[in-house]
Amino acid sequence: MKFDEIIVEIGEFGRYQQRTFFLVSLVGIACAMHGLTHVSIQWRGRHMSIVNVLFKRDGELNDNNFFGSAVDEDQIRSLLGGQDVRWDCGPRNFRSTGKIAIEGPGGIADFTKGVKDNAENRIMAPWESDHWCVVPELQNEDCARWPELSPEKCDAAKKDASIPPQSSTTRSYKYDNCLRYNLTGIPPFYPGIDTSDYTNDTLQCDYGWMYDTSQYKSTITNEFDLVCSKSSVTNLMASIYFAGLFVGSLVFGCYRIATELVGPSFRTVTGIGKSFFWAFGFMLLALLAFLIRDWFILQLVLTVPLIFPFFLITILKESPRWLMAKGRFDEAEVIIKDIARVNKTKVPEPLFEESEKIEILETNQAKQATILDLFRTPTLRWRTLNMMFSWFVNSIVYYGLSLSTSDLGSNDYVAFFLSGLVEVPAYLWCMFGIEWLGRKPNLCGLFILGGIACLCTLFFEPGTAMTAIAMLGKFCITGTFSIVFIYSAEMFPTVVRSAGVGISSMASRVGGILAPLILILGEYWPPLPLIIFGSSAIIAGLLALLFPETKGKTLPETIEEGEMFGKKQQYSKKAASEIKVAAVSGNINPAFESEKTS
Repeated sequence: MKFDEIIVEIGEFGRYQQRTFFLVSLVGIACAMHGLTHVSIQWRGRHMSIVNVLFKRDGELNDNNFFGSAVDEDQIRSLLGGQDVRWDCGPRNFRSTGKIAIEGPGGIADFTKGVKDNAENRIMAPWESDHWCVVPELQNEDCARWPELSPEKCDAAKKDASIPPQSSTTRSYKYDNCLRYNLTGIPPFYPGIDTSDYTNDTLQCDYGWMYDTSQYKSTITNEFDLVCSKSSVTNLMASIYFAGLFVGSLVFGCYRIATELVGPSFRTVTGIGKSFFWAFGFMLLALLAFLIRDWFILQLVLTVPLIFPFFLITILKESPRWLMAKGRFDEAEVIIKDIARVNKTKVPEPLFEESEKIEILETNQAKQATILDLFRTPTLRWRTLNMMFSWFVNSIVYYGLSLSTSDLGSNDYVAFFLSGLVEVPAYLWCMFGIEWLGRKPNLCGLFILGGIACLCTLFFEPGTAMTAIAMLGKFCITGTFSIVFIYSAEMFPTVVRSAGVGISSMASRVGGILAPLILILGEYWPPLPLIIFGSSAIIAGLLALLFPETKGKTLPETIEEGEMFGKKQQYSKKAASEIKVAAVSGNINPAFESEKTS
């Protein structure tokens, strides 16, 4: 008996398969947390505007600070004797630097807008927070001569006097992160001194940096000074991580035991179902990052669970499907009987016919298909390249959208949590949508919609609307990632199925390696990464129209059938009932009869 026939008899998704599925899927939680930690996601947190207000009221000079994404109009009105505020600059937009004037009973008040970025960082390791040069000439200045200055205002005055304004158009910090004024020959420090009146000569941060620690106690960036000329090292670290993942997938392969043990009726459900555990790990990471602000402790907490998979080696048994394919029938029989015992079912007799054993052994001794066979024939070659591109695009867009969550103008942790939460409905849709509409329409539609969502975020300011559009894009790309797993396994002929899925997965790993490097392009033109992600998804969606639909179709077994699959053909019902697993010898599956035309 074939294994699919056996599993129908002993239980397609009984207690044995449920237990195995749950234990293996738990690994997805740890993998999600650890993998996304090393993705080098650039999180740009909310910017808090600091508006220094100087105006006269009742003949006295008042100095007040207002914090928030916009000035509290009611608070200002109360300070101005209940008078309405006249905004000389127009709308209350605090995204650009400049001065804002209001008019009240004490005259006109100038609002000098400054920006303090409390959270431009990488929520996961490595993070980046606001940083500026250490200025040795002012390190010991405590502003004791000006008792009216608080420590915070003293620090701000020293930065005003020693650090030039931000020169980069791609960064929103108030002060330059990589330069300091050369204070040689400059008058002694006093609050309000404008160093640019005396010199514009600047120096590199030759004495190191100081960091904003309001968000995080310590970060990788802070500890190793991975800023300025070394800032791209963080992206390189992420690429190295994905390169290691690439090598690991080649050496150890992908574990499929969770889906190999289930019957055909539950294969789609379990194939997509295990992704819910990944989404849970995604959301759990947001919570842990919120609670643990020290990079080393967070990394330790996220790494320890990875010990769990090693214990699974002693609990889980080998896949009987794989054992049968290797001709190890005695071992497979022992495990099949164990499955039947746990599921409280009976093992069919006879379990293996001698003719079936001989057929499998002869197939194993025959010439085996390789990755090269995917490229020998024109149709299969094109479909292989197309599927590789789909997997590649899925990877760069998925991680690209994940890294952009902090640019959405909402709370970093909430945005990251939502980015994981939106995967749940995406998996639910794919679980049923691909059986309702088919593989091709879903893959094409979700790719194109996700790409459009990526591009649309370029036209919105950070906030609720941008967050909603970004989450729509994340929903779509999560869905396409689930679909290509199933689609590629169905589209490739049996004799090269493992090779086809394997090489497609390799393309995905390459996408993971390149995704952090694409982000570096944003240092030269901020919209460029999203343009690359969005346009790639749209192209992949259009190319998906060239795939054959596999829903409800007899799947190809041989290379020849793979060439004919999806083309005009008619199926012989009699032949369909006589489908046999063909070896690489090139035998044609009789279920595929080319349509003869005159």
